[in-house]
Amino acid sequence: MIQSIRRAADSRARAFAHIDWYLLGAAVMISLLGISTMRSFSAENAFFDKQIIWVCVALVTCFVASIPDYRFLRRTQIVVGLYTVIVFLLGLVFVFGTIVKGSQNRFDLGFFAVQPVDPAKLILVAMLAKYFARRHIEIKHVRHIVVSGLYAFVLFVLAFFQPDFGSAIIIFSIWFGMVLVAGISWKHLAVLFITGAILCGGLWQYGLRPYQKARILTFLHPLADIRGTGYNAYQSTIAVGSGEVTGKGVGYGTQSKLQFLPEYQTDFVFAAYAEEWGFFGVLILFGLFGIVIIRILSIAARGEDNFDSLFAVGIAIYLFAQFIVHVGMNMGLLPITGTTLPLMSYGGSHLLTEYAALGVLMGLRRNSRPTIQARDETELIGAF
Repeated sequence: MIQSIRRAADSRARAFAHIDWYLLGAAVMISLLGISTMRSFSAENAFFDKQIIWVCVALVTCFVASIPDYRFLRRTQIVVGLYTVIVFLLGLVFVFGTIVKGSQNRFDLGFFAVQPVDPAKLILVAMLAKYFARRHIEIKHVRHIVVSGLYAFVLFVLAFFQPDFGSAIIIFSIWFGMVLVAGISWKHLAVLFITGAILCGGLWQYGLRPYQKARILTFLHPLADIRGTGYNAYQSTIAVGSGEVTGKGVGYGTQSKLQFLPEYQTDFVFAAYAEEWGFFGVLILFGLFGIVIIRILSIAARGEDNFDSLFAVGIAIYLFAQFIVHVGMNMGLLPITGTTLPLMSYGGSHLLTEYAALGVLMGLRRNSRPTIQARDETELIGAF
């Protein structure tokens, strides 16, 4: 009887041995902080109630996504097939997509909406990981910048013209970060950026009309027009600053709950959180995101092969870039681009994609190389 109980316990332990509980725990804590920010003691809690459901569904998605053996992603036809499907869906958005606040970037399915640009980021990571994993010896050739850039450029253009500037920036960041990690020559990158700067300068000087230049300047400096296009950025900086050291308390953020700060549950969730939790709460949030990134990089360091390592690094770049853009936007340091905060903002598409990405990392972790300490312990046990 005791032996059967032990065998059952060992079986359960092996079933969850590939789960990184530190990574998952930090991710769940971030989501719970997001839920708390949507809690209000003076109004209805529609976002609060729905987000609880989304987080639960996302957690189930994470565990389900951790089950398969992802060695099949190393096959070219699989990754290219996924890339082709997501490009098709992004193109289909322009025909059948629903327009919300000037952007046509989602399919409205009644009970919920699906934004294909969110899984597109994950698929781009897999595509670039597959491409660079096979070319690590000849990676310094300039053609690899061009070819990998074309994969990202197609998704970038489709996101840019929705228009979803935030997602377009994240797509570019994923490509640029993975190119650097893969070992592309700095000389080739310098030539590429100098050429791009020259083309942009010529376009600014001779191609754009005055009203187009004015729109770009307003985009880059939103606080210059706080009663117009800069209103959201201005209210966001007020919310962040008003939190001071200890915050106003959960559910008592005046800028967000009194609707001075629009979209406090999505695009400006960091500002709403900082107002309620203050400086100490922001330090906690930063620490949790730090744990997430560090644990992902540890998975990358123990990847079974180049693909696993590059994929994990790509996920870290994806989450880190989106975090930096969102926080910078909320603090008035970057232009307003409508970017959600990973694992924290309200919504289903981005949350399911991010937890699915963590689940895939857990699946890859099953075949990861053991650490030196774990390998020594295994050899010691085997000797007995």
